[in-house]
Amino acid sequence: MSGGTVEKRRADAALPALFMGAVAIAFAPIFVRLSEIGPVGSAFYRVLLAVPVLMVLMAAEGRKADKPARPKSLSDFGKLAMVGFFFAGDLAFWHWSILKTSVANATLLANFAPIFVALAGFLLFKERFSRTFLTGMVLALLGACILMGDSIAFRPERVLGDALGVVTAVFYAGYILSVGRLRGRFSTATIMAWSSSVMAILLLPVALIMGESLVVETLYGWAILLGLAWVSHIGGQGMIAYALAHLPAAFSSVGLLLQPATAAVLAWLLFDEAIGWMQGAGGLVILAGIFLARRGS
Repeated sequence: MSGGTVEKRRADAALPALFMGAVAIAFAPIFVRLSEIGPVGSAFYRVLLAVPVLMVLMAAEGRKADKPARPKSLSDFGKLAMVGFFFAGDLAFWHWSILKTSVANATLLANFAPIFVALAGFLLFKERFSRTFLTGMVLALLGACILMGDSIAFRPERVLGDALGVVTAVFYAGYILSVGRLRGRFSTATIMAWSSSVMAILLLPVALIMGESLVVETLYGWAILLGLAWVSHIGGQGMIAYALAHLPAAFSSVGLLLQPATAAVLAWLLFDEAIGWMQGAGGLVILAGIFLARRGS
C-alpha cells in the first residue's frame, strides 16, 4: 500500500474521529458527577490513570518501522508541556467557574472556544475564513445557547464565575491550536503522553489547595475514575488529537460543539433529566451549524 493511500485513509478517518471524540468527552461530566471525590481531584486522576497507558502506546510506536518523531530539544519539550498547561488550565478554570456560577453558565461559556480559535487563527496565523464557515460557527454557538436556554441565568453576583467560564474557553482554544500545530510533527500518543504528565503535575496542587480529598475508598469509585481516564481522556481526547492532524483547528472547535448536545442526551438517559423541545431544537441547530462550517472550511 502506497504512502499516499495510507495518508488519504487517515485523512478520511479524521472527521469520524472528531465526532467520536466529541461523544467520548461528553461522558466526562457524567463520570465527574458519579465520582466519589471532587471535580478537580477527578480531573487529576483522569490524567494520572491515563499516563501509564499512553506511555505504553508511545513505546509501542517506537518499535514500528516508520517510527514517529520524538521530542529532542528543550523547545520540543516546552511545546508539549504547553499543551498540558492549556488543558490543565481548561479543566481547573472550568471547575472553578462551576463553584462561582451555575453549571449551565459555566458549560455554555466554556463552549465559546471556537470564537477564540478563529480569532487567534486570524490574528496570529493570518488565516482567512469564508462566510459559510463563519455563519456555521455562529449558528452552532446559537444552538448551544438554545440547548441550555432554560438553565442560563446571568446575575451580578455570578460575574466572577461567568468570567472564569470565558477564561476556560480561552484555555481550551489554546489547547486545540497547540495540538493542531504539534500534530504535524508528533504522534497522538506522544502528545497525549507528555501533555498528560504535565497536567497531572499541575492539577495535583490545585486539588490540594481547593481542599479536595484524593482518597478513593471503593472499587466503584476507581471504576468511575478509570472510565473518565480511558473513555473520555485516552479515547475522546486521543481521537480529537488524531483528527487535528488532518482538520482545520477552527472547524474542529466548531465540530466539538456536538459534545454538549451529546451530554444532554446522556443526562436524559442516565439521570432522567428531561429534554424539552428547546433542547431538541438547540441540538438540531448545532448540527446544522457544524454542517455549514464543514462546507465552508
